[in-house]
Amino acid sequence: MFSVFSAALGFTNNSATSTVTEFVLLGFPGCQELQRFLFALFFGIYIFTIMGNGIIVCAVRLDQRLHTPMYILLGNFVFLEIWYITSTVPSMLANFLSETKSISFVGCFLQLYFFTSLGTTEAYFLCIMAYDRYLAICRPLHYPTVMTQRFCCILMSLCWVFGFLSYSVSTVQLSQLPFCGPNTIDHFVCDMDPLMALSCAPAPVIEIVFYILSSLIIILTLLYILSSYSLLLTAVLKVPSAAGRQKAFSTCGSHLTVVCLFFGALLAMYGSPTADNPAEMQKIMTLFYSVVTPFLNPLIYSLRNKEMKAALKQVLRIK
Repeated sequence: MFSVFSAALGFTNNSATSTVTEFVLLGFPGCQELQRFLFALFFGIYIFTIMGNGIIVCAVRLDQRLHTPMYILLGNFVFLEIWYITSTVPSMLANFLSETKSISFVGCFLQLYFFTSLGTTEAYFLCIMAYDRYLAICRPLHYPTVMTQRFCCILMSLCWVFGFLSYSVSTVQLSQLPFCGPNTIDHFVCDMDPLMALSCAPAPVIEIVFYILSSLIIILTLLYILSSYSLLLTAVLKVPSAAGRQKAFSTCGSHLTVVCLFFGALLAMYGSPTADNPAEMQKIMTLFYSVVTPFLNPLIYSLRNKEMKAALKQVLRIK
């Protein structure tokens, strides 16, 4: 099944031009004791993330009060986060306990594809969640007729489809480049930059297309979210009662916090000048938006939301 899926995507190792059959992910170097400590740390983070986001998914599904577009979007978003962290952490955990720290050629490009696709889908989801909050606060009379459950499902489907289509061509093209050695990646995940550096044939077109696409996705989605919240903030400040303003801010605070964490790490990674140790900085920034943000999401979305707190208590009581 694995080989059929990878062949369908086009991630095959062309033995005529490539001698590399596997890559070595250096991950986080250190002694064996440190590797075991990091394994225990990230295993705990992974389990908490899966359980925390999974409980929110169950709460949205089981509690009828949460069957609204806002919470349906949230349920799908945290479901996405489960798969996003799963695209990196299990292989990282295996890497901590491995002596060879190797990953197969096909496995590396599959990880790259799912990692970039899920991250792109998350950016799209943050956009439609901002749109939902904009409609709810700035156009409250039109909200029930515009943001129906059917329209909400269409938006979510488009996020998944375009998220998995965005980098499909670039990833397949990269996998077809010749890799003659070395095969060592100074990262804990297969990413575009280190893989491009390992190719023994220059591919400026693929590299330029990838960076243009990445820049457009990051900049356009962030600009859309910021513009939505600018209009939203203007509308909230016009609310006459302090209680109304506080309710509006609390409704959007969780989403805005996640936006700042996710896009802040992306901008720090892709928009900052070269550091003295770019490889280590790249690992830290990637770790932040791919592991830390999904880890914090259950806390962010549950601590400031009364409806979610009540639903979570009900689900945990059922369990």
